[in-house]
Amino acid sequence: MRLDLLERLRCPHCGSPLDVVEHDALVRTASGIEAGVLGCECCAFPVVAGIPVLIADDRARDAIRLLEAGQSDAALMRMLDLDGDRTDAFRGFLAAGPGATYRDGLALLSQDAESLYFVYRFSDPTFLVAEALLRSLGAGLPHGTWTLDVCGGSGHLTRVLADAVPGTRAVVADLYFWKLWLARRFTAPSADAVCCDASSPLPFERGAFGMVVCSDAFPYVWNRRLLAEEMMRAAGANGLVVMPHLHSALGENYTAGMTLTPATYRDLFAPQGARLFRDSAMLDQLLDQQAVDLSRDVVPEALEGEAALDLVASRDASVFRRYALAPVRPAGNATVVVNPLYRVERRGETSELTLQFPTEEYADEFRAVLRYLPERLTVQGDLTGGALDPARVGPAWDELLARRVLLDVPPGYC
Repeated sequence: MRLDLLERLRCPHCGSPLDVVEHDALVRTASGIEAGVLGCECCAFPVVAGIPVLIADDRARDAIRLLEAGQSDAALMRMLDLDGDRTDAFRGFLAAGPGATYRDGLALLSQDAESLYFVYRFSDPTFLVAEALLRSLGAGLPHGTWTLDVCGGSGHLTRVLADAVPGTRAVVADLYFWKLWLARRFTAPSADAVCCDASSPLPFERGAFGMVVCSDAFPYVWNRRLLAEEMMRAAGANGLVVMPHLHSALGENYTAGMTLTPATYRDLFAPQGARLFRDSAMLDQLLDQQAVDLSRDVVPEALEGEAALDLVASRDASVFRRYALAPVRPAGNATVVVNPLYRVERRGETSELTLQFPTEEYADEFRAVLRYLPERLTVQGDLTGGALDPARVGPAWDELLARRVLLDVPPGYC
């Protein structure tokens, strides 16, 4: 945790600033705090593996006791909820060093179907739309703007924020510590992570961020009215609130969550100047026109039957315009790999790629990938393993990146 983040943190319960407690639990690094305790007027919170845990529960209290006893490794295991064989497996994962991957860590730390969803996140249709929105809106923010990814999971969109907003300090916040640990280690290592509960007041000062994002998560939060108010508070009067892929109560969705009607979503964010857009139309524009058109918002009544919508809230009317999208280009430190949805087989001087969905449910929920991912294709050269580059792939490089057959992923992703 870098110290300038501390200036923006507030206790979620009393709202007072947080200070570093100077005692034996404190482990400082050149850039900030790796382990220690933060205190306010009412609570104490642990910092474990560089992640402040701003939740007052038994796990956090246990972590504080372990840190104060000099057992930072045990505090990490407690926050990751590891014991027995899983602890041994995790130690083996850490010992693998650069050979350990995000995919390996996800399989070890996730206890549910999210591991399936996260591995393929970089090419699913909901991610493509969210990425396009953030790149379009983020490019116009002032240099050095802080950005917040609420319920950001293991940092896939946080990585986009870190790349799209010039000089940004991106922060990913989530309830689940293990997701944030993966984000800091693999997916978004340049970002800060904060473990907090989105059903409680967000632990940030008013106006701390120029853009606040919550993608594909809002309907799963119980206190949605509170979260809406807190996102607007964190963004301040001049900030942006961006909500890609909001499940609508007027349409059908897989694991829809506690959906609301489009009118209610708009009303919740009305003080920030909320406008609504068809999620399906956003995907159409992205694929067919390489554009994001925010000049044509829709009234709630026009969203009858739509499964999902996108919400953008800003008091700056100039935000709501058409954006041309730049071609897909790998980030500076990225690794380019074949999309893990493909089975790759060598056929002489070529590689044959066959699209394989991990489950029938995934294939049904994300069937829109067939609009840009070919079910089968043959590419010159050997694509059977390792990082790829234009020389290895040949003239199809740009097209395969654009269609997400090749993916720009963080180092060590899969």
